[in-house]
Amino acid sequence: MPDNNIQNNSIEIKGMAPYLQVYDMPTSIAFYRDKLGFEVAMQSQPEQGDDCDWVLLRLNGIEVMLNTIYEKQVRPAVRDATRSIGHADVALYFGCPNVDALYTHLVAKGVSIKMPPHITGYGFKAIYFDDPDGYGIWFHWSAE
Repeated sequence: MPDNNIQNNSIEIKGMAPYLQVYDMPTSIAFYRDKLGFEVAMQSQPEQGDDCDWVLLRLNGIEVMLNTIYEKQVRPAVRDATRSIGHADVALYFGCPNVDALYTHLVAKGVSIKMPPHITGYGFKAIYFDDPDGYGIWFHWSAE
């Protein structure tokens, strides 16, 4: 028998936070915080600064969680490409009404954008690039 509370949408859900595994937390925090503008809202081991194992980032009500792939004591000196092979299949899409201004801002911050703002096949103006771990980052907004 179906749960009527679920069918009637009476269960309150307030947001979603993708959980991404990263190789080097300080590098990832620097990217999301210093280049994209996220703030560190919570983290494990706050006494260690950016060298923590887990972090919750926030920007304008958007949340992203990062967690290290390896604990510090077992982290290899070089990335194991097999551990992050699926990262290229993951993309985070962010709504951004002024893609052109964001493009200029990110280029000035040293972000390597794959192509200038363009209109996608689905009618959105967009830019995209990869984060340090190969996850796709897209900023887009309807071109209409």
